[in-house]
Amino acid sequence: MVEHNINILQENQFAEVVNIIQQHRCHASYAVNKESLLTAWAVGKYVSGKLKNEEWGSKVVSLLSEYIRAKQPDIKGFSRSSIYNMVMFYDEYSSDAFQKIIEVYLPAKSLSNTELTTWNYSNVKTMDSNKPISEIVQTASGQFPNVLCLTTLSNHYDILCRCRSFEERLFYILYAHKENLKNKELQRAISTQTYETLLRSKNNMSKGLLETYPTSPIMFKDTYFVDFLNLPQKHSESKLKHGLIEHMKQFILELGKDFIFMDQEYSLNVGASSFKADLLFFHRGLQALVAVELKKTKFHPRDLGQLEFYLEALDRDVKRSNENPSIGIILCPDADKVVVEYAMSRSMSPTMIAEYKRILIPQEQMQQQLREFCQFFMPEDKSQK
Repeated sequence: MVEHNINILQENQFAEVVNIIQQHRCHASYAVNKESLLTAWAVGKYVSGKLKNEEWGSKVVSLLSEYIRAKQPDIKGFSRSSIYNMVMFYDEYSSDAFQKIIEVYLPAKSLSNTELTTWNYSNVKTMDSNKPISEIVQTASGQFPNVLCLTTLSNHYDILCRCRSFEERLFYILYAHKENLKNKELQRAISTQTYETLLRSKNNMSKGLLETYPTSPIMFKDTYFVDFLNLPQKHSESKLKHGLIEHMKQFILELGKDFIFMDQEYSLNVGASSFKADLLFFHRGLQALVAVELKKTKFHPRDLGQLEFYLEALDRDVKRSNENPSIGIILCPDADKVVVEYAMSRSMSPTMIAEYKRILIPQEQMQQQLREFCQFFMPEDKSQK
């Protein structure tokens, strides 16, 4: 084995070389993606101008697509629908409305090279960013907003087609970047209403979690969709757990890509007694163990005491010295919001209550909820609190 033939110093040096390779690959990927976006922007701008001036109609756009295919058969991605997507890409993102959203939620003066200001109340560390954020944020009206470079063109098309408000669109641009989402993964994030489940009130999180991990509101959702399990309305905790283990890859995508699955029914020996945590994960971003307790019934305050006991055992006997305090999540099908708020208000352990849903909410209902949400959503300035 290679590991047996190198010493610690060489291993560290080799790791530095690998890091150099990965950095340059990321830079290359970023450059290729930006050129793809700039191409769509330039083509969209040109065609948009012709359409708005009524020089061209839809028939001319079809002729343009056929012309490109005939004259330059090696150039792909310029079908009639693709060209109209580029027009949409330019028209929507070049609008004054979108530029104002960038100015409000991503003020350049408040940004460092490693942090994004999101919704004026959450700081998101851009762990996978290859550019200083001060270079990414750009608010000059009519110009290409560099924040678009945080995700791919195909992702932008889905965001534009499926998200109604510019706030929601900006959120998914940032979220796709943070989680490094591929197109199908982004589609699911939109379908499972990640915009709402991450940004609404965090009364389901304990004081201990919010104080120990200030970024937890953008790390954990309050609702997780497990439609991929095809669970019947009446099901056991065992069926839920075994289903999640069998579909762990999909469950990880729902939780977030920073989660690493460690074990099921993880044994915790305390005194002469033995206990088992349902699911144990490790969160790379927070550098902490995460215990997930599954419940088939509505949340009860006594469930919290059990979870806090498990966290104490993990911190004393399992957590390494370089890791942060363990986090606990109770995953249940339903929870009374008032009961949850009472339970969380005095809990100083890093815990939270989340619900799981067996089926996706219909698109029409989701859109209605989004409309209602946007009506009372206003950014908060925590500095005044």
